[in-house]
Amino acid sequence: MRDVVMITEDQEAVAQYSSLHSGVYVISIKDFLENFWPELQAAHELYSSISQALHEKESEATEREYAEHLPAEVLEAGIKSGRYIQGTLNISKHRAHSEASITAEGFSNKNSDLSWGVLVCSAKNRNRAVHGDVVAVELLPRSEWRGKDTALTEGRGEEKSGEDGDGKPMPTGRVVGILQRNWRDYVVTFPPREGPQPQSRNSQRILVVPWDHRIPKIRISTQQADALQDHRVVVRIDSWESTSLYPNGHSVRVLGRAGELETEVQTILVENCIHVPPFSDAQLREMPVNSPERPWAVDAAEAAERRDLRRSHLVFSIDPRGCEDVDDALSVRGLAGGKLLELGVHIADVAHFVPEGSLTDLEARTRSTTYYLADRRYDMLPAVLSADLCSLLGGVDRYAMSVMWELDAQTLAVDKVWYGRTLIRSSYQLHYELAQALLDGEPAEVPELDGLGSEERDAELTRLTRSLETLTRVARHLRAQRDRGGALELEGVEVRAQLDEERNITALVPRQPLEVHETVAECMIYANHWVARKIQEAFPHQALLRRHPPPRQEFFSQLVDSAAARGFAIDTGTNKALADSLDRAVDPQDPLVNRLLRIMATTAMSQAVYFSTGLQSQDQFYHYGLALDRYTHFTSPIRRYADIVVHRLLAAALAVDRGLDRAVAGNKELEEAAHHINNKNRAAQQAQKSSTELFQCLYFKDRDPQSDRRCVADAVIYSIRDNGVLVFVPEYGVKGPVYMRNREGEVVGVGQGGCCEWQSGSVRRHSDHISTTSSCGTSTFRLFDHITVRISVRSLHCHADALNLEVVSNEPHRGAAEPRRPSSQGRSRLVQEVVRLAEEATQQAQEKAARRPKLSREEREFSQSKTPNLYSLLEEVRELALMDPEAASRVAATTA
Repeated sequence: MRDVVMITEDQEAVAQYSSLHSGVYVISIKDFLENFWPELQAAHELYSSISQALHEKESEATEREYAEHLPAEVLEAGIKSGRYIQGTLNISKHRAHSEASITAEGFSNKNSDLSWGVLVCSAKNRNRAVHGDVVAVELLPRSEWRGKDTALTEGRGEEKSGEDGDGKPMPTGRVVGILQRNWRDYVVTFPPREGPQPQSRNSQRILVVPWDHRIPKIRISTQQADALQDHRVVVRIDSWESTSLYPNGHSVRVLGRAGELETEVQTILVENCIHVPPFSDAQLREMPVNSPERPWAVDAAEAAERRDLRRSHLVFSIDPRGCEDVDDALSVRGLAGGKLLELGVHIADVAHFVPEGSLTDLEARTRSTTYYLADRRYDMLPAVLSADLCSLLGGVDRYAMSVMWELDAQTLAVDKVWYGRTLIRSSYQLHYELAQALLDGEPAEVPELDGLGSEERDAELTRLTRSLETLTRVARHLRAQRDRGGALELEGVEVRAQLDEERNITALVPRQPLEVHETVAECMIYANHWVARKIQEAFPHQALLRRHPPPRQEFFSQLVDSAAARGFAIDTGTNKALADSLDRAVDPQDPLVNRLLRIMATTAMSQAVYFSTGLQSQDQFYHYGLALDRYTHFTSPIRRYADIVVHRLLAAALAVDRGLDRAVAGNKELEEAAHHINNKNRAAQQAQKSSTELFQCLYFKDRDPQSDRRCVADAVIYSIRDNGVLVFVPEYGVKGPVYMRNREGEVVGVGQGGCCEWQSGSVRRHSDHISTTSSCGTSTFRLFDHITVRISVRSLHCHADALNLEVVSNEPHRGAAEPRRPSSQGRSRLVQEVVRLAEEATQQAQEKAARRPKLSREEREFSQSKTPNLYSLLEEVRELALMDPEAASRVAATTA
């Protein structure tokens, strides 16, 4: 019989029961650590920190710094009666000490005054609520309502359009109670000793500064205050009494010295509640084996249950260069003598390798997604699956879930669709640039064709190129269909950190759009849409779909006002009206204008979310951005857990079609999973954004902004503020504030040649421009003006470093050139025009086929008509070019 140890901090219980029963030990935590785990120094320090914090809490001063929170029953009654408003506290990133707001669903339905939420000014009115807490707020009298500050602040970045408001008074309140604490782990920094640091008499209590500006300083007790200076440390809040200005907490673990790359990366993960430990031995034991000694092979019984496409279909993948987790592959071929086209989207069958309820499945659900940072990724699944057996690599047999459509070869209308499990072997693993080069007819090396003879190589290359061209034609048609329904072509700011072998950043590379990107994306959207239809029809109340709610109209204010300043009218009534307006808002002299307007539209969008169909009415299923009545995620199960859930639902739906009964998760369980996945997706997006910003700072940190030409760049003004402007730097994908008035009250004066310098003067804001007046005269900076900025890094000891942008000239940067990119309007119209012309050409060809005369031998062999032929047409063009304009116009009129 084993001894039993019972641990308690109740000293009376220790005294009463410690010696009553043989083999049962009732001891305190302190005695337990000292007797059983004397070598666990970190545990001893943690216990000491917590116990000291609890002791200090008991001896706190009795003078109140904040009002007491109201009892839960009073809050509940007040919310029901409408006296109090319930919502989530959202503290401003840029004015964390003075400004916060309450957001909640349904405000606008109940009270038009509350459509923008409730403003909470000052820490006193916040009453110990922390960012993310669910609180009850009491409105102040209208005479005390205030507006949001519209001036730039340090580190001012992007905010959702409309969230700034225009400074007009809005409902303002104070927190009277906290309904739910949402405390988490926080990363803090121990401030330098030389700074003013309040301490208690024993010098062990210290105020640490959280990395997140929105979190207040936290008082902790530690015996390592000196050793941990300049270190990032994870802490937890224990309590926040009304008698204390700051919350009390305790340290959990040390991340490392502030400023070191690994410390900063771990900080980003902790701040976004991302926990990605190595996969456990128990999880890895569930994995199939694939090694040189024991290579994995297709199971014969499994193969017999699948549709075998290995010999019948040319399957290929198109992904970013160096991609290891290849989720999807494509195929396209002619059927019925060319009358039909078969389009296939083949997705890794992850659900085959990850049984529901297994340890691997539970871990994948916990992570919910693969986390992509600038220099690394944290996989949702073990590498043997994500980079090997589930990855649709070239030249190897793989299990897939496929959707295959039979389309009319001319109209591309769907004749029928097939879903099912397949066995594929990808012939080509292409990257985007290689696929685009093949489409453009440029010389390109396809590794899979190395070693073939010249004739065979040319034949295979032609076959591959024709498949890509057919796929492009189909994708253009699909895009044109969605365009007619109101699909939006939005624009994000995507920049990639280019690293050398030692993970040092060598360049910031904005993503260059290629048509093949849209081709692949369109095929994936099509598959996701059809799978959504299938599972929703099979399980009307328990299917996992993805919806994109229409954005709030007030969030379009910046877009509408900015476009109007350039003479464009933006209609935001529907997605179709918005898409058409953006297509028309093109400045032929500056393609960046349309790009920035699309970026503003993207910023105004609401977040797309997963949901269970049992929770929403069908009219709420709509995806606003894609203009689709039903949508889900099916095409990336290696990196998204939602897709694994959808694969299981699709398999269950196919089983139902065969007359089998397959149990699926209920609506409540599915909605809980959707809520968790949505939270993890937001965390992944924020972590990726923070990682990119970290590497942007690393790129500029060791450069001298005064001498390094890479620190000077062209910038475009896209928003006006009280004391400056917000700009976009296309070369580096950077957005940020540029001040026109500094802390000393000086303003930007423009001298000869456009050079800018700080001078005494004044600044005045207008709707579409900002002007400064100094000894140099009056200078004006307008929306969409190009200016030259100098980029440097502002190091913040306790927080993340930030880029600092300073105007050096009111002229565009010399030599600055926007990377060549097809215009948004051009792409949209091109898709529609190509489809229209293709349909007309097909119809004309069919009409002429019957009356076409029999070709001569020369015409058959050389594909050359008699007259007018290509040679004669070129000769006419040459002769016209040599004529004077008037004679040429007369000839042209005659021939027309």
